[in-house]
Amino acid sequence: MATLNFNLVNQSGSSTAYAYITGQAIDNSNALFLLRADGKTAYYPTSPSATLTALAQDCAIPLGAVGSTTTVTIPYLAGARLWFVRDGKLTFYLNPGPALVEPSSSNPSDANYNLFWDFCEFTWNSSQLYVNITYVDFVSLPIALALTNTSGTTKTVQGLPADGLATICTALKAQNTTDGAGWDKLIVTNNGTNLRAVSPNTGIVLNSGLFSTYYAAYVNQVWSKYASTTLTVNTQASAGDVTATVSNGTLNFSTGSITYAQPSTADIFSNSSGAFAVSGNSTKDAITARLAAAFNRSTLLIDTNQPNGETVANYYQNPVTNHYSRICHATTLGNRGYAFPYDDVAPANGTDQSGSVYDSSPKLLTVTLGGGATTTAAESVERVAAGTDAPAPLTGNPKQSRLRKTLRKLFQKK
Repeated sequence: MATLNFNLVNQSGSSTAYAYITGQAIDNSNALFLLRADGKTAYYPTSPSATLTALAQDCAIPLGAVGSTTTVTIPYLAGARLWFVRDGKLTFYLNPGPALVEPSSSNPSDANYNLFWDFCEFTWNSSQLYVNITYVDFVSLPIALALTNTSGTTKTVQGLPADGLATICTALKAQNTTDGAGWDKLIVTNNGTNLRAVSPNTGIVLNSGLFSTYYAAYVNQVWSKYASTTLTVNTQASAGDVTATVSNGTLNFSTGSITYAQPSTADIFSNSSGAFAVSGNSTKDAITARLAAAFNRSTLLIDTNQPNGETVANYYQNPVTNHYSRICHATTLGNRGYAFPYDDVAPANGTDQSGSVYDSSPKLLTVTLGGGATTTAAESVERVAAGTDAPAPLTGNPKQSRLRKTLRKLFQKK
């Protein structure tokens, strides 16, 4: 059976930090997999007779003292997550199936809700190792990635600086002062301490009515523009370029009778409901990914060619935009990290926003918990306001959206 080593580096500032690894074991009929506390032994839970049954094995991998490196070994895994928690341990449960009940950032009654925890995502199979940091649900602990292949080449995602959460929370409060839209409600605290900043999609779950009509005026402007102008979307797939105009209140594409009603704010932030629900039609789903990305980045009024007419400098320039995503990208070292589900959409040969590394011949993945740099308050404000860090050029496979959406489905709680 193929195996691969991960080095887990504890720079969290806490000597009581733990890791957990979950996924589906490809070489064991995609069985539910957890790694036991020794970092080497597989645990395949059996189906329990009742919901919310405790795990039968200890799966909390201790990361040791600050500065320590812990090596773990994994088999081929699909839809996998590498979880981290600081100053405590996470609680996982099993439901009949077996199905894993994961920690939740959108359920205040969850046993893990008031802990500092976070995760990155990966799949390793015979084709490649694919890993990404993610802010799709929330951001809390800084996580950085370094993937070295068998030729000795290393690809990195620097992630957040050590003070990244504080910077993001400060910027969300500042944005709310500017527009009063409720961005400060995305900040989750415990006893006055910032625990995490949740995405707008998660924030809508936690705060009834939040952002309910936030994008409405912008969507109306987009619909008005394309009633007299042609929109071109490059599917970056076999369908190539497709064009659309608005008539009778509907965005109508020139291929396959593909149409879109006006998306709601919830559709735009989730990328997966209403007008942007997954259809099963590969061409439409490719269009949806690029429309959803354009709405989150608010580029449809300035670029009629999506996404190939875009540049990173045009992202988030409209006052109505996904400011959570804007702030996350401005805060990360290198501007990379998934802040909404289709954040991997990019122009052909463009700049990667997704915070992913992947290689067909991996040798070692190093994951650092804690961040590698600290900025002063003035530097943080300046960087978030200006977004001065230049994103790294895209290398490798530029079409990860469909994989990303598949992974998101696998990660949903049963």
